[in-house]
Amino acid sequence: MRFIGIDIGSTSIKGAVLNSESGQVEHIAREPFPNPVTGLPSGFHEVDPIAVTQRTHAVILELLKHAPDAGSVRFCSQMGGVLLVDHSAQPLTNYLSWRDQRTLLPVAPGSTASLLDEIQSRFSQQIFTELGKELKPGSATALLHWLTRHHALPHAAIPVTIGDFVISQLCQSTPVMHPTHGIGMINLLTQDWHHEAFHALDLQHLRWPAFASDTQPVGTLHQQGRALPCFAAIGDQQAALLGINLQANELSINASTGSQVSQITDKFQPADCQTRCWFGGRFLNTITHIPAGRSLNVLESLLTELSRLAGQPLQNSWQLIAQATETAQTDGLTCDLSFFASALGFSGNISGITTENLTVGSLFLAAFDYMADSYLTCSQRLSPQPQWNQLAVSGGLVQAFAPLRQRLQARFPWPMREVSEQEETLTGLLRMATAG
Repeated sequence: MRFIGIDIGSTSIKGAVLNSESGQVEHIAREPFPNPVTGLPSGFHEVDPIAVTQRTHAVILELLKHAPDAGSVRFCSQMGGVLLVDHSAQPLTNYLSWRDQRTLLPVAPGSTASLLDEIQSRFSQQIFTELGKELKPGSATALLHWLTRHHALPHAAIPVTIGDFVISQLCQSTPVMHPTHGIGMINLLTQDWHHEAFHALDLQHLRWPAFASDTQPVGTLHQQGRALPCFAAIGDQQAALLGINLQANELSINASTGSQVSQITDKFQPADCQTRCWFGGRFLNTITHIPAGRSLNVLESLLTELSRLAGQPLQNSWQLIAQATETAQTDGLTCDLSFFASALGFSGNISGITTENLTVGSLFLAAFDYMADSYLTCSQRLSPQPQWNQLAVSGGLVQAFAPLRQRLQARFPWPMREVSEQEETLTGLLRMATAG
C-alpha cells in the first residue's frame, strides 16, 4: 500500500510517497514555503494562507504522478502560529507565523513590559502548568491576545493552525485540530481546551475546533477522479520523534539546526520543561530551542567572512572545521552558544581566550562541550531522577562531528542509539499510515 505524506514546514512544503510494503520514503517533492507578506511593521511575520494551500496542492499533484494508487494523505505541520477562519472555513486573517515577534513589543509607549509579560501575569502558576508551560512570542494564545488588544479579533472566529486550514481547503471540510498541535491551548489535565486560560486573555468569544483522532480521516480530497481520505495534521516535532521510533524508555536528543531533548510519559508529569500531547493519550516532556546548529552557523560565518569579502568563498568550510576538531584541545576556552533567545539564556559569549587556544578546532570543541553540557542540564530538568535507560540521538550534527558524539557519551552513562534517518517527519507519517 502507498500513501502520500506532506510536511508543511516553514522553509519548504515537502512531500513524498510513503511505501508501507518497503518501509521507504520515496519520490520526494517540494515547494518553497511562501514569503511573508511585505509592508508589515518590524517583527510582524504573516503569510498568505491561500498561497500555502496552493503550493501544498501542487506537491500532492506531483506525488500522485508517482503514486496514482495512493490510499490516503497524511500531514504534519509547523507548530505555533495561528490564523482565524469563519464558520465556512474561509480565512479572516493571514497566517500569523510562529516566527512573529509582535508580542515582544511594549504593551504601551514608554513601558518596559511586553505583551508576553502581561500574558504571563494573567496566568496563575496552575494554569501555566496545565497549559504545559508553553508561552513563546509566536504562540497561538499570545498572538490571539495581541489581536484582541488591538480590536482585530473577529467575533466567533475559529482559530486553526496552518496545517488545519490547508486540509480544510483541500477537502472543503470543517477544520479540526489534532491535540499535538494544541500547544499552549489545551488543559493537559482534562484534555480539553483550557477555557479558563482563554477567559484570562479575553478570548472567550472564539469558537474552538473539534479535536481530531489519530485514526479517523477529517476530510476527503477529490482529485483525478479519486477520493483520497485526508488525516489531520500532527505536530512536526511529534512526527519527527515518531520517525526515529522514540520509545518510552529513551531520552531523545536531537542536534540539528534547532535542538531539543524529549521523553514520552504515560501520564501528565509536569516538570521544569514544556509538556505536549503525544499519541494514544500520552504526553511528551520536552525542552526546545536549545542552542545548536543555528549558533554554530554564526561561528562558521565569522570564520569565513574574510574569504567571502575577498570573493573567494570556501566551499568546504564545514569539512575543514570537522577535521580541525579531530585533534584539537579546548585548553580552557569556553563558548556559550546562547546567541539567540533560547532555553538556556539569550547572551552568548566566548571566554578563556589565550594566544594559544583561539583556533578553529578549539573554538568548535568548546561549542560541542557547551552543547553536551546543555543536553545534560536539560535532561535533568525533564526528570531529576532519569526515567530512561537509553539515548536516542538524532540530527545531522551528531552524524557530522565525532567529537560531539564522544562528548555525549562522556556525559550520559547509557547506551546510545544513533539515528541516521534523514527524513524524520515523513518517516513518522509513514509509521502512522502503516499503523492505520
